[in-house]
Amino acid sequence: MKITDAQRRHRLVAQHFARASTTEAVVSSLLALHATDPATVYLSVLARARSLGLSGVRDAMYERRSLVRLMAMRRTMFVVAHDDVPMIHAAASLGVARTMRARLIKQVSTLPTEPVIADVESWLAATEAETESALRSMGTATGAELSAAVPGLKTALLPTTDKVYDVKRYVTSEVLVMMAAEGRLVRVEPRGAWTSRRHAWAPIDHWWPGGIPDLDETEARTDLARRWLEVFGPATLDDLQWWTGWNKTQTRGAISGLETVAVELTEGDGIMLPGTTFDKIAGSSVMLLPALDPTPMGWKHRAWYLGEHKAPLFDTFGNIGPTIWSGGRIVGGWAVTGSGEVVTEILEDVGSTVTKAVAAETERLTTLLDGTPVVPSFPTPLEKKLRGKK
Repeated sequence: MKITDAQRRHRLVAQHFARASTTEAVVSSLLALHATDPATVYLSVLARARSLGLSGVRDAMYERRSLVRLMAMRRTMFVVAHDDVPMIHAAASLGVARTMRARLIKQVSTLPTEPVIADVESWLAATEAETESALRSMGTATGAELSAAVPGLKTALLPTTDKVYDVKRYVTSEVLVMMAAEGRLVRVEPRGAWTSRRHAWAPIDHWWPGGIPDLDETEARTDLARRWLEVFGPATLDDLQWWTGWNKTQTRGAISGLETVAVELTEGDGIMLPGTTFDKIAGSSVMLLPALDPTPMGWKHRAWYLGEHKAPLFDTFGNIGPTIWSGGRIVGGWAVTGSGEVVTEILEDVGSTVTKAVAAETERLTTLLDGTPVVPSFPTPLEKKLRGKK
C-alpha cells in the first residue's frame, strides 16, 4: 500500500493540530512534549489549546500533577502523562539510567577528582543515600541546595587538557539526573518564572507513594511503539528507532509484538497500525510551534513536511527552532524579541489567507507572552536573525 506525503500531512494536521481545551488533551494527542526548554512545554500546549493561558499549563504539571517531567527517549527531557510514566520509564528511562551510571563511574574512576575518590562504588552509594535522606528532610530542593547539604555532590571532575571546553565540573547534576532516570527522584516546579531552568527535586514518593510501578522492559517497549505509531504513524523503522533512542534489535523486537500494516512511503518501506485514517480536516491549520516542539522532532525523515527549509530552521546538532506551519508543512519560522514581541518570516509563497492567519497567531502569542522574552537553548540561523532585527 502506498501512502503519499499529502496523506501523511492530512493525518499530521488531524492528530497533532487538533484543537484541545486542556493541557492533558494536548499531551494525549502528542504522546510526549519536549521539555529541554521549559518554555517549550507551555508554548506547545498554547499553540493547540487556544482557550488556555500559562496558568492552565502550570496547574496540570504542578497542582493536578497529571503530567510529569522526566528524562527518557534519546536522553532527552519530556513531559508525559502521569499514567504513561511507568511505560516510558521501563521502555526508555531505565536504559538511559544504566548508560549514565556506567559513564559516571568511568569518569570518576579515570579522571582526576577533587577530593580524590579511592573507592568509586562506595562513594557513589553513600552520595546517593545521603542525597535521598537530605531531600526527604527538605521536601523539595534545587541542585545547589542539595550540594550544600551532601558533600559527595560537590565532588569535581578536574580538567586534563588545556582545551577551552575542558573545565572543572561538579557531579551534582549528573548524579541527580541519573537518580531521577532510575525512578528515585522527580522534578517538581522550577524556582522562578515559567521559563526558568532552575529545576527543583522531590523524592519519588512525592508523586508515587510506592515508587514508579515496575513493568517488563520488553513489553513496555512494545506498548510505547504502539503509542508512537498512533501519533506518528505511518513511519519507517528508522523514524521509530531515532525517536526512541533504541538500538535496531530493540526496535524490531518492539514492533514484532504488534499487528502492523506494511506501507510504501516516499522515503522507503514503512509501517502503520490497522485502521489508520487520512481524512483531511477542514479549516485553518496554521500553527506557530516553539523550538523543539514534538511535531517537527517526531521523525528522522522530515522532507515530507520540512521541504527545503532545513538550513535556516535547524542548528548544526539537529535541533529545530520555532516554526510556522500551514497544511501540515513548515512554511516559515519565528522568534521572540527581548521585549517579548513575536516576529516571523514566511519562507515561501503561502497566499494572503495563510499570511493573515499567521499575523493573527503572532498577535495572540505576543499577548500571551506579555513581555516575556523566550530564547531557545539551541538558537538556529533564522531565529537568531529575527531576534537581531529588534
